[in-house]
Amino acid sequence: MDKKIILEKQDLTYLSWAKVRNSSGTAGTFLKAYSELAKKKTYYKLSDYDTIKGIIGHESVNEIIVDRLLALLGIEHLSYQLINADIILDGKVCTTLVCASDDFKQRGEDKIALDNYYELERLEGEQPFDFCIRQGWEKYIYEMLVVDFIILNRDRHGANIEVLRNKKKKTIRLAPLFDHGLSLLFSTKSDCSQLDHIDVMEDKRVQCYIGSNSTLENLNLIPKDKLPDFKIPEEEEFNRIFEDVDKILPKELLDKISEMIWRRLKFYEDFRNKK
Repeated sequence: MDKKIILEKQDLTYLSWAKVRNSSGTAGTFLKAYSELAKKKTYYKLSDYDTIKGIIGHESVNEIIVDRLLALLGIEHLSYQLINADIILDGKVCTTLVCASDDFKQRGEDKIALDNYYELERLEGEQPFDFCIRQGWEKYIYEMLVVDFIILNRDRHGANIEVLRNKKKKTIRLAPLFDHGLSLLFSTKSDCSQLDHIDVMEDKRVQCYIGSNSTLENLNLIPKDKLPDFKIPEEEEFNRIFEDVDKILPKELLDKISEMIWRRLKFYEDFRNKK
């Protein structure tokens, strides 16, 4: 398996963290930082942070799980690395898991959030979904809707899809899929006492800029002949998604996450075959 998880403790105390309130309205604060070393820009983020309790979520771990899943399904996405590191928060050194990613912009590109780009370029009365299809982004959008169903992504707001433009070359593209921390069982955190009561197929209300508040209903936006054809992985291959994650999350929680992804994958396979 890839070296996406570094458990040997690293020193990232040089990073400066900024507080970013989660746009979906979920309680908590998310801290972000970046570094520029040897002309390479790297972005870092933490799981849900509470000024009293410290790091209380596992959203960074979700990023790695989804990263590996999308690689298995052959879907273009931003690659992440999970690093066990010392950082400085509120003037104190603490050890936590840090999620790192490279800058997905190519030389000469600038970025703009999809919701802002839509407001600049849309036709009168045109909805975001139809706008994206007119732009020629249907494959990307259809794959994104399926992915968000499989992982129950709660946070696909208009800035979590980015448009990358190179004005000199006159090119435009969508950034690889990114930011999947608020998915799966992110709100369960370390409390596993209620796991038996969680319905992993529940159609929870989500935020989706180009669709509805239901990831299940959003599957119906995709024409039958355009439904992405994902090969369901073999069990051994599927289990590799969780390699080394079992050293981080409680077994009960990891088993529930695994069940959630697997059952939703199988549901989509049946949905695609029946539609």
